[in-house]
Amino acid sequence: MPSTSHDAERPADSGGSGELPPLHGNAAGGVSIPVRVAAAWSWRLIIILAAVGLLGYMLSTVTVVIIPVLIAALLAGLLFPLVKWLRSKHVPAGAASGLAVLGLIGFVVGLLVLAGRQVVLGFAQLSQNVVVGTQQLLGWLEDGPLNISAETFNDWVADLGETVQDNSQAILSGAMSFGSTAGNLLTGTVIMLFTLLFFLMDGERIWLFIVGLFPSTARRAVNGAGRRGWTSLVHYARIQGFVAFVDAVGIGLAAFFLGVPLALPIGILVFLGSFIPIVGAVLTGTVAVLVALVAIGFGKALAMLAFVLLVQQVESNILQPLVMGKAVSLHPLAVFLAVASGSILFGIAGALFAVPIMAVLNTVLRYLVNRQWRDDDEIAWQPYFFPWEIKKHAKRNELTREQVMALLVRFRRSRAQERLRAALKREAKHHKDTERDSSIAADPHPGTGGWGQSVSREDRGASRDDQGVLRND
Repeated sequence: MPSTSHDAERPADSGGSGELPPLHGNAAGGVSIPVRVAAAWSWRLIIILAAVGLLGYMLSTVTVVIIPVLIAALLAGLLFPLVKWLRSKHVPAGAASGLAVLGLIGFVVGLLVLAGRQVVLGFAQLSQNVVVGTQQLLGWLEDGPLNISAETFNDWVADLGETVQDNSQAILSGAMSFGSTAGNLLTGTVIMLFTLLFFLMDGERIWLFIVGLFPSTARRAVNGAGRRGWTSLVHYARIQGFVAFVDAVGIGLAAFFLGVPLALPIGILVFLGSFIPIVGAVLTGTVAVLVALVAIGFGKALAMLAFVLLVQQVESNILQPLVMGKAVSLHPLAVFLAVASGSILFGIAGALFAVPIMAVLNTVLRYLVNRQWRDDDEIAWQPYFFPWEIKKHAKRNELTREQVMALLVRFRRSRAQERLRAALKREAKHHKDTERDSSIAADPHPGTGGWGQSVSREDRGASRDDQGVLRND
């Protein structure tokens, strides 16, 4: 058959040349496969980055609402065990949530009142020591290696005064904007408290309603991923709270024993700042060092700096790997970059929420990529109620027998899972204690060159009866 013009234009088979067939009438046919793949990935990544940027811009316009909701989510993870315990004691969910929120308010107000009282009491001592400390600092600057004379320092002060006068309008506008910021802070506090109350009272029902908005084919994956992400967030909030408490106690006690004024307010400041991983405790510890430098002297400031560095080393080398590593599977470099990027883009709020958001995204993406929802038996489709709550809920809403049984099955399954996890923890602890006792029995004098060093690897893995014999010997 004679070839048509179309067949004449068709290129010969390139075989294994590594290039796609050229497009008709298009110069792109000569582009290699790597370039085409890179171009395909490039425009997709551009669209993804544009969507993320647009979402970030939209969220930045409603930060007064978004930030309180995120804070409420973190606090809900901390307070939910208390609410659950109260509900188990036949306290209604609304009353239990209200008591938890009132307890939180009382705790925060108590800390503020106690810190304010310490500030008032320590202000007189601090004001007296500030004058002496400032004179010592100026003397060190003048006689020290920097060789900064008093005239140079006076010139700096005069230049600072002129700068303030030249920018008085900007300072005035900043002071006026502070009023609006205080109003936003009050509004955000009210939003946070109401959101926290409903998260504690109806959080699971709210989540199931959101899951119901997705297509039926995606609901199982969304439900399982969301619950895993929430578990990761709860673990992060609790463990970060524990780490912040350790930092606050360590630095606060160091300031107290060194005689640094305002030791309690410094501890509270360290506790709040430590919720920003890596950076927060360092910055608040620097405040303690500066207070010690101005109020007491250079020697006590160095001692305070040593204690701050010691606490940071304990956090970085002990608490973070052993405690935080189990809750947040993130490399320390990823944590640092997340905090830095969040602070640059969204300020303090970005630094505070960068790590928990990354932890949740890491858990959710791993869950979805590995398709774990297919074999996940812990996915629940009913809210968690205690048996006495199920009776009240069934009477109030006239539930069918099947609906009541579904709620009871959810309760029994959750209790069984809790007991199983507790049993596994006890078994792991018992196994660790047994291994430690067996190692002590097998090598009673480690490092002394005695008979303990000649125990073979097989003997170290002996049965418990053999280890008992070794103990008796």
